[in-house]
Parts: sequence; structure tokens; C-alpha cells
Amino acid sequence: MNETASPVRSLARPEILTLKPYSHAAWMPSLTRLHANEAPWRPAGDTTLAGLNRYPEPQPQALVDRLAALYGVPARMLLVTRGSDEAIDVLSRIYLRAGLDAIMQCPPTFGMYQVAARLQGAEVLEVPLDRARGWDLDVGAVLAAWQPRVKLLYLCSPNNPTANALDPRALEAICSALADKAMIVIDEAYIEWSRGPSLTPWLARFPTLVILRTLSKAYALAGARIGALLGSAEMIELAKRVIPPYCLAQPTIEAALQALDPAQIEASRARIADLLEEREYLGERLRTSPWVARVWPSDANFLLIDCHDAESFMQRSMAAGVIVRDLRANPALAGSVRISVGTRAQNDALLAGVGAE
Repeated sequence: MNETASPVRSLARPEILTLKPYSHAAWMPSLTRLHANEAPWRPAGDTTLAGLNRYPEPQPQALVDRLAALYGVPARMLLVTRGSDEAIDVLSRIYLRAGLDAIMQCPPTFGMYQVAARLQGAEVLEVPLDRARGWDLDVGAVLAAWQPRVKLLYLCSPNNPTANALDPRALEAICSALADKAMIVIDEAYIEWSRGPSLTPWLARFPTLVILRTLSKAYALAGARIGALLGSAEMIELAKRVIPPYCLAQPTIEAALQALDPAQIEASRARIADLLEEREYLGERLRTSPWVARVWPSDANFLLIDCHDAESFMQRSMAAGVIVRDLRANPALAGSVRISVGTRAQNDALLAGVGAE
């Protein structure tokens, strides 16, 4: 298949295919920088290695290489973004035309998919997850609802806020059926907390598959805002045309490189294992609370619970010094809250507040 006929390009906005990206100052750190209109002195309190007076390297190669090694993909198939949110925004800019295109999502799910789509002027089509079957994905309903104007299909696994990993067989069926018809975006923000593997090996099989990853959760860098967009080299080339040239701040780059040191990666994996045990502890005891009707199974670092009285549950948790996420605005979660798994002391404070044994 030649380049112009590839689905990655044919699905994109025509103007993106002809867009000339911004030409940033050449990155040649061994030379004295008198070409980027920067101040030649560091500001007070600057402790970064590279200096805050200098523009950071666009798509820092060292960071790209470490993330590519972490996720098991070639560097050419990865774009570093400001969290998964920017990756979602970049995809929306590439593939969605106002008033013409649409996304499809399976609610209840992460709210940024529809926010980014609506900012781009695109429609949002929905095929709800099946609550009666444990928030299962209905493959037949998804394929029946697909239309040619659907350019992005978002599938979050493990899903936020329901906490369940989607069945890989269902995901594979959708990837196969829509391989050249839509960009299929699998959001793996919580995959490290799941017992299942990442689907990154599928990128070699499905040219329109895109995977979102982040350091915000398992690597404790939510405040640094580091995510990764994984996909074909062709799609990454389009994404580089759209993303701002200096989107990553120097302190963020350095924090991410430190977190991706091999010793720190091992330490993070040990903490993940500890938190998975804490997740079971918290879930078991929440079931004894008189305010809790159901604790859903979790493949993430949080629990979805249905309450007999969600307002009382939240008021009691706040009285104990703990805030949980109110989900009642979603019709499918009218009596539900979401609880991030904390430390043993934090979890015990919540449990005591809601009368759990």
C-alpha cells in the first residue's frame, strides 16, 4: 500500500497532510546558543541541569528512548506528550473536522475523549458498556454503531471509572473489523495495575491502532505531566506536525528521566505490587460498611463502589479528612463513588469514617 493510500493518512484531515510544522531552533547543545533569542543567564533558584533560560529539546531523544524501551516499541513509534490528555488532543486535531467527523466512546469512561472532540467541533457517539455483565464491551453493538464519519474510537482498558480491563478478545475483534476504517485508541493509563499485558505488540498487526500510556499513575508523576502516544511511525510523523514545539518543560524532562532510571523502575514495580495488596485490603473492608452496596472488581489503582446513600458516604469520608470522587452526575453511576487506593493509614482513616470493620 503506498503512503497516500494508507488508512492512517486517508482518515486524517486533508489540511494536516499538507501542513508544514513549525521550524524550531536547531538542537545542537554542544555549541553556544546564540540562535534562539534566549537570556544568557539562569534565573534565581534554577536547579535544573540544562537551565531554565534555555528552550528544552523538542521530543528529548533520551526520554523518547527510555520510554520506548519501557513500553517495548521502536522510538519512531512514540511521541512524548503532556500526559494522556495532550495525546487525546493531538489525535483530535489530526483526525476530526468540525461538523463532519465524530468519535465513538463506551461510557461510563474517561471524560477527556468527548471534551477534546467537542472542542474540535466533532460529534460524540456512544455505545455504553454493559453494566449487567460487569461493564463488558459489546462488540456487536460497537460495530453496528460505527459510521464512516467516526474517525476515532476510544476504548479505555482498564476503564476509568469502572476499573475493569476490557476483554482482549473483544478488543481484537474490533481492531480486526475496523482496521482500515477508524483510528482505534486503546487507553492503557492504568495497565500497570492490571494482571494482563499491554497490547503494544498489536501495533505491528493493526496500522490504525493507537495506544496511550502515562507516567502519571504507576510512576507517581501526575504533577510532571508525561504521557506517550504509541502508534505507527506514519501516525507519529503526523502528530509531530501538530504538537507544540516546546511542550515539555525542562524540570518535567529531568524528573521523567530520573523516574525511568532502572533502579527507580524496579522501585516503582515494588510499590505497585504493594498497592495491589492494599487494593484488596481496602475492597474487603469497604464491603462491611453499612453505606456500601457493592464494591466492583478492580484492575486499576482505584475502586468503584455503589452506595446505599452516596451523599452520606461522602460526607462521612470528608469528616474523616478524606475526599473521594463523586460520580453521581453520570446516569449509569447515580449512586456511585470512586476511591483511589492510598496508604494503609489513609485507607484506614476512610474505613473508620464510613463505619467499615
